[in-house]
Amino acid sequence: METLTDEQIDERLGTAGLTAWSHAGPTLVRDHQVGDFPAAIALVNAVAAAAEELDHHPDILVHGWNKVRLTLSTHSVGGLTEADFALAGRIEALLR
Repeated sequence: METLTDEQIDERLGTAGLTAWSHAGPTLVRDHQVGDFPAAIALVNAVAAAAEELDHHPDILVHGWNKVRLTLSTHSVGGLTEADFALAGRIEALLR
């Protein structure tokens, strides 16, 4: 699996409608706020199901009582790959 360059990452963020995601070093990061703690856990469970389907797993942080931070990276190659963008796209579909 080949890592993407910074230019490729920035291009994909813009063209794939992933404007809520930020590129931070070898990761993509997205914070999302929901209405309450059960909604945060429901979001975590939905992301977990999508991640299992794609066999690509994010780091997930629930903080506060209604905020979820999702961090994507392909740890095996130390950077971002197409797998990260596939999962980011799937997550965005869940959030709509």
